[in-house]
Amino acid sequence: MGFKAKDIRASFRHALCGLADAWHCERNMRIHSFAAALAVAAGFWLKLDRSEWLFLLSAIFLVVTMEMLNTALERVVDLFTKEYHPLARLAKNAAAGAALLASLYALVVGVLIFFPLLADKINIF
Repeated sequence: MGFKAKDIRASFRHALCGLADAWHCERNMRIHSFAAALAVAAGFWLKLDRSEWLFLLSAIFLVVTMEMLNTALERVVDLFTKEYHPLARLAKNAAAGAALLASLYALVVGVLIFFPLLADKINIF
């Protein structure tokens, strides 16, 4: 049993469709994409070193991954029930909380990387 190029292409196509759908349908995904683009642009402007890029890109991908999982969980819950159910609320809140934690982590990484570089660039201290 081996890998078939057609199956791999289909898997990538499905994954890209999922990313595109989340970007088109989820406001937070667009917000995070805009913030990520700003952070990457700032990284080029400030000439981040390799370790700073590693932390920045890891934080960005963590946020996007958690938003994708949050979206998937919300849709699965909605597939099973449109009515209020306390367990559905708890599941959705937990997924949203995970996305929030990832976003807070990205914010901390951004502050730790960019604040000293910006302060040095504009001679604050």
